[in-house]
Amino acid sequence: MRHFKLLSVLLCMAVIFSGCKTWNNTAKGTAIGVGGGAAAGAGIGALAGNTALGAVIGAAVGGTAGALIGKKMDKQKKELEATLPPETTVETINQGEALKVTFDSGILFATNSSTLSDASKSALRNFANSLKVNPDTDIRIIGFTDNTGKVDYNQTLSEKRAKSVFDYLMQQGISSDRMVYEGKGVHDPVASNDTPEGRALNRRVEIVILANQKMIQEAQQGTLK
Repeated sequence: MRHFKLLSVLLCMAVIFSGCKTWNNTAKGTAIGVGGGAAAGAGIGALAGNTALGAVIGAAVGGTAGALIGKKMDKQKKELEATLPPETTVETINQGEALKVTFDSGILFATNSSTLSDASKSALRNFANSLKVNPDTDIRIIGFTDNTGKVDYNQTLSEKRAKSVFDYLMQQGISSDRMVYEGKGVHDPVASNDTPEGRALNRRVEIVILANQKMIQEAQQGTLK
């Protein structure tokens, strides 16, 4: 049964991605509506292994509404790429209907600290400005560490770092109603912890930007601008 489910997911992925090497969010938002929808998305998210990605995959709206959301996300992605530090990555996820912004922990914090550096506050102010001009989104702030040290310590550190970002964004005028935060500690690494380079990649804060209910309703009604 497990092999059958895996095959089904891979077939859905093939339908979605066959013949398409580079898509913008508008195209990808449309594709999820014809490529298996939420059920396929949930399977893909489970295979992906990344908490931030798995948390939102499967919730894609799809169809014309998904295309409108994707277009909106495309615009915000360009805004963020123009204003955030080059060490920060901005990716499209959930078939183009969401964004994932990854801050290397080295940008935000000193080693073993959950206090935001002065340099990082400039980046987060720019991020907050983008959230203000795109008010119809919700965000999830997720802290991660490498596997150096004790698991419990890393879990607490990741939670404190995510909370620090949450608190600073609130200070910049972002409503707490739009945000949630959590720490994942050593879990869900994106690289091997066997090398310094891999551990550096695993020390990060991910912020997932999602369409809120208002944006989804406007997209479904065809009024989203």
